[in-house]
Amino acid sequence: MSAILDEFDIKIIKELEKDGRVPYSGIASNLKISNTMVHQRINRLLEQGVITGIKPIINEKKIGYDWGSFTGISLNKDEDSSRIIEELKKIPEVTECYYITGSYTLYIKIIARNHEHMRKLLYEKIDVIPGIAKTDSMIELGCAFKRNVSL
Repeated sequence: MSAILDEFDIKIIKELEKDGRVPYSGIASNLKISNTMVHQRINRLLEQGVITGIKPIINEKKIGYDWGSFTGISLNKDEDSSRIIEELKKIPEVTECYYITGSYTLYIKIIARNHEHMRKLLYEKIDVIPGIAKTDSMIELGCAFKRNVSL
């Protein structure tokens, strides 16, 4: 069941998108509603999973991770996906993992410091996970944009 958002929920989310560090009192003041209402709404949105957290967005390139790849993973048996995902979670440089349809079972995003780091991640950490049949990577050359769905 999807959560139903009213106009205040949407306005609060938009305020958080502008600056996730803004105090609840600042949101309340901007929207001319009570601080308590903002606090209750944000807690409800978190409990419902509409907002999955309020955390910094790290620019990997600024901290030395100059390489990124999108990697499709083919499995020997799709029923091994849960175990393989748990192994992928142990690799900090794997930042995203999706179930997909088509040629692959899983699709991951990997960040690396340089090409040698990327090679080691692929060949020495990912390809050796039992149950992975094949990986196919495309090197990311930069993000044109990334955004939330429009509310």
